[in-house]
Amino acid sequence: VQLQASGGGLVQAGGSLRLSCAASGRTFSTYHMGWFRQAPGKEREFVASINSYGGITDYADSVKGRFTISRDNAKNTVYLQMNSLKPEDTAVYHCAARESGEEFKYWGQGTLVTVSS
Repeated sequence: VQLQASGGGLVQAGGSLRLSCAASGRTFSTYHMGWFRQAPGKEREFVASINSYGGITDYADSVKGRFTISRDNAKNTVYLQMNSLKPEDTAVYHCAARESGEEFKYWGQGTLVTVSS
């Protein structure tokens, strides 16, 4: 599966952005999807994940209550709605896919989110 993330940009603290990740291939609905981010000088960290049919989600503590992951299997797309953004959310955001029982091994290019104070 090939992934392409979009939707990043510059936003003021307290604002919102919606990231999208479009996937190629006919088997998108079989993949579990995730969002990760990497801030300058820091290691990549988990942000959110959603299972193949969208019934189970998981979030990093730092984004719980502010971010929402969702997917539209008919459009082969996964989304990350980010509200109440903080400067510490500034990072390159990557989407990723994994097959059941495996690690995330399919990665898209990142999209930069910059939150100004």
